[in-house]
Amino acid sequence: MTAAPRADAPRALPANFRAWFAARGWQPRAHQLDLLACAQAGRSALLIAPTGAGKTLAGFLPTLVELGEARDARRTSGSAGRTPPERISPLHTLYISPLKALAVDIARNLEAPVAEMGLPIRVETRTGDTPASRRQRQRRDPPDILLTTPEQLSLLLASSDGAHLFSGLKRVILDELHALVISKRGDLLALALARLRAVAPGLQAVGLSATVAEPDDLRRYLVGQTESGAMADLLVAAGGAAPDVSMLETRVPMPWATHTALHALPEVYGLIGAHKMSLVFVNTRWQAEFLFQELWRINEDNLPIALHHGSLDVEQRRRVESAMAAGRLRAVVCTSSLDLGIDWGDVDQVINIGAPKGASRLMQRIGRANHRLDESSHAVLVPANRFEVLECRAALEAVRAGAQDTPPERTGALDVLAQHVLGMACATPFSAEALFREVRSAAPYRDLDFADFEQVVDFVATGGYALRAYERYAKIRRTKDGLWRVANPMVAQSYRLNVGTIVEATMIKVRLVSARGAAKSGVAGRPRYGGKVLGEVEEYFVETLVPGDTFVFAGEILRYEAMVEEEIYVSRSTATEPKVPSYEGGKFPLSTFLAAGVRALLAAPERWGALPAQVRDWLELQRVRSRLPGRSDLLVETFARAGRFYLVCYPFEGRLAHQTLGMLLTRRLERARLKPLGFVANDYAIAVYAAGDMGAAVSDGRLSLAALFDPDMLGDDLEAWLAESSLMKRTFRTCAIIAGLIERRFPGKEKTRRQVTVSTDLVYDVLRRHEPGHMLLRAARADAATGLLDVRRLSDMLMRVRGRIVHQPLDRVSPLSVPVLLEIGRESVGGADTSEALLEEAEEALVREAMT
Repeated sequence: MTAAPRADAPRALPANFRAWFAARGWQPRAHQLDLLACAQAGRSALLIAPTGAGKTLAGFLPTLVELGEARDARRTSGSAGRTPPERISPLHTLYISPLKALAVDIARNLEAPVAEMGLPIRVETRTGDTPASRRQRQRRDPPDILLTTPEQLSLLLASSDGAHLFSGLKRVILDELHALVISKRGDLLALALARLRAVAPGLQAVGLSATVAEPDDLRRYLVGQTESGAMADLLVAAGGAAPDVSMLETRVPMPWATHTALHALPEVYGLIGAHKMSLVFVNTRWQAEFLFQELWRINEDNLPIALHHGSLDVEQRRRVESAMAAGRLRAVVCTSSLDLGIDWGDVDQVINIGAPKGASRLMQRIGRANHRLDESSHAVLVPANRFEVLECRAALEAVRAGAQDTPPERTGALDVLAQHVLGMACATPFSAEALFREVRSAAPYRDLDFADFEQVVDFVATGGYALRAYERYAKIRRTKDGLWRVANPMVAQSYRLNVGTIVEATMIKVRLVSARGAAKSGVAGRPRYGGKVLGEVEEYFVETLVPGDTFVFAGEILRYEAMVEEEIYVSRSTATEPKVPSYEGGKFPLSTFLAAGVRALLAAPERWGALPAQVRDWLELQRVRSRLPGRSDLLVETFARAGRFYLVCYPFEGRLAHQTLGMLLTRRLERARLKPLGFVANDYAIAVYAAGDMGAAVSDGRLSLAALFDPDMLGDDLEAWLAESSLMKRTFRTCAIIAGLIERRFPGKEKTRRQVTVSTDLVYDVLRRHEPGHMLLRAARADAATGLLDVRRLSDMLMRVRGRIVHQPLDRVSPLSVPVLLEIGRESVGGADTSEALLEEAEEALVREAMT
C-alpha cells in the first residue's frame, strides 16, 4: 500500500474551506486531506472508504480548491490591469457514475459547498435524460464540472470536437469504481480513459469505492499501462462504526426450499413498522413485485410502502426517489437499482430478503442505512430456506471480518474494442499503430496483441473475410496516407445512436402447435398448425433448451420443438414432469467466497451453535442418515424413490455453474445407457434423475464417478451441447450489436427484436461455416464461458474435487437433498398461492421420507 504524503491541514485547505467545514461542525477527515495532497502532487489515486466517510466530497475537494483559487487569481490579475491567460477549454473535471440517478444526486449535493462558499463554479449533468439542446450547448460552452456516464463520455469523444473539449481536462473522478469495472461498460470506459489521457496529458484520475477485494486491479485501471507495474496511489480511510447486522430467527418453521421468504413476512412487516425508513432488498424483479404485493396485503396500518426496480418507468422511479429523499416513505422494496451510493437521508434499516450471494454486495446494501461514519448501519438478513441460513451465516462472518469478494479483473472484450475503434474513426482519422498503443494503455487491454487488434480493425472496415463482399459492413476506409476514417456520415450517425454495451434482455414468445404440425415443420420453418401464444419467457432460459426438452409453462408441461426468429414453438407433452427446469433471470450467482464459507461451516459442527435450532437439527440428521460434504470433497449420494433413481451432488458453486454441469452430466449418463430423465439445480446442489439405477452402476463398476466428473467434459461434451442449443446464437447476437455489426436504432429504420435476431442468426451461420475464427465468434465464446456457463468456476471445481469424490449410497432421500429435489417441477404459472401450496405439499412428503 502507498499513500500520498500528508499535508498540514491549515496549509492544505484555503481559509474559506476551513471556515465552511467549521460552520457545519465538521473537521476535514484525514483521507480527504490526503487525497488533496495527492492531487497537489499531480498523482492519481484510489480512495477506499466506508459509506458515510465523505469519499465523494474527498474526490471533489481538489477540484473545488483548484477552481476556487484559479478564479481568485484571475480576479486579482484582472484588478491589476493584467489580462488573465485563457484556458484551452473551461472543462476542468469529469465525474463518471454507473447510474444516471447517482450523477443527478451528486450534482445536487455539490450545490451546497459551491453556493455556501460562493465559489464561481458551474456544475452540470449529462445523461441520456438530458435534453438535446443542453447537450449541444455543453459542447460549445462546457461547465467547470461535468457529471456523466460511460456512454455519454464515449459519445463526446467520438465527436469531431471531442479532442478540443477535453484538451484542458485536469481530473476524472470515477465513483463506485468497483461497480464500473466488472462488465463491458468497464471495458468501454477504460478505452475512453485511454483517449482522455492522450488528448489531456497529465490527467489525474481519482477512483472512489467502498467495497474492493483486490485494490491493485483498480489501481491499474486508473492509470495508463505504458510501463510495467504502473498503479495509482492507494488511500484507505479509517473504518467507522462496525455495522449492526443480524439474521432474523423466525418463530415459524423454516422452509426446506422456496425463495419467497413468505413465512417471515409478518416479522418483516414488524421490522418496517419499528423504523423510520427501510430498504427491503431482493435479488430479482419478480421477487420485488411479489413481495411488494404481499406486504400491501398485510399492511393493516396503511404504511407508505413503495416499489423500485429497473423495469419500472423512469418517472415512477423518480417519484419514489423524491419521496425517499423527502422522508415520506416507511419502506421501499427494491432490487440492485438502489445498491449504489445514493444518500437517501432517513433510511435507518436495510432488510435483505434471501441470501445475499456475495459479501461485497451485502456490504454495499448495508451502507445504504444511516450513511454516517460514526453510526452503525443497521441491517437484517432474512433467509428464505435452510440452505440460505448457512449462506447468511457465512455472509455475517465475512462482514464482521471485513472480507470482500468482488469479481477478478476482466480481460477487455473484442466486441467493445470494435465499437471504440469505430468511435475513434468518427472523431478523426487515426493511425492503426498509434491507436493500438493507446488501447494497450487501458488496463483491460494491456495484454492485447497486434494481430488481434488488426483483426478488430479489419472487422470494422470489412466485416471480416466472410462478409467483406457486403458493402454495408464497411464502416471505415483507409486514406492515401494510411489513416483510417469513417466511411460516410451515416455511419457516424448510426454509431451515435447505438453506442453502449447494455443490451436489454429479450423476451421470447411461447407459441403452442400441435405435435403433428411441429413434426411436419421441423426446426427450420414455421409450424403450420396451431399457433396460440401462451406468453413469454426470458431468452436466457431458451438458450439452455434443445429440441425435445420439456418444461413447465402456463400450468402445462410443454415440449420444445423449435425456435424461429423470436418465438419458440412447443407442443403439449405427456411427460409427467419437465426435463429441464426454468430459473429466474437476473438472479445473482453465489460468490466463490461465500460458497467456500458454506462448505467450511458444514464441515465444522463445532461452529453450528450460532445456527437456529431447526437448522442444527437438519444438519445433525444429515450426519446420521448420510454424511456431510467435506470442505474440499464432492459428496455424491444415490438413492431410489418412487420408481426413479437419483444422483445428488453438492458442489456449492452457484446455479449458473450447476446448470452447465447438469447438462453435461446428463449427456454422459445417456452414453452410459442409464436413461437420465432430467436434472434440477440450485446454488448448492444438483440432482439428476434417471430410469437406470445409477447407484448400482457405481457400486458394480459400470459407472465411474471419477470419469463422470472428469474435467474433460468441458471439451467435446460442452462443444456438442453448445452446437445443439441456441445459447451461442443468442450470445453472438449481443456481441454483434455491441460491435456495431447490427444497428438496433437508425432514424426511420428502427429494427424490431425479430429483425435483429434474423440478421444475426444468418450472419452467425455464415461465419461458423466460412470463418470459424472470426473475431465476433471468439467474443461470443468468451462471453458464454464467463456468463451463463460459468466455465472457469466449473473447471476450478472439477479440478478441486479430482480424487476426492465420496459416494454415499442410500436407501432413501437424505435431509440435505430435500431442497434440490423440491426444484423438480416447482415452477407453476397458476399464481403464487398455488405454487406455494404445491411446494408445501411436496415438501411435507419429502421431509417425512427423509426423517423416517
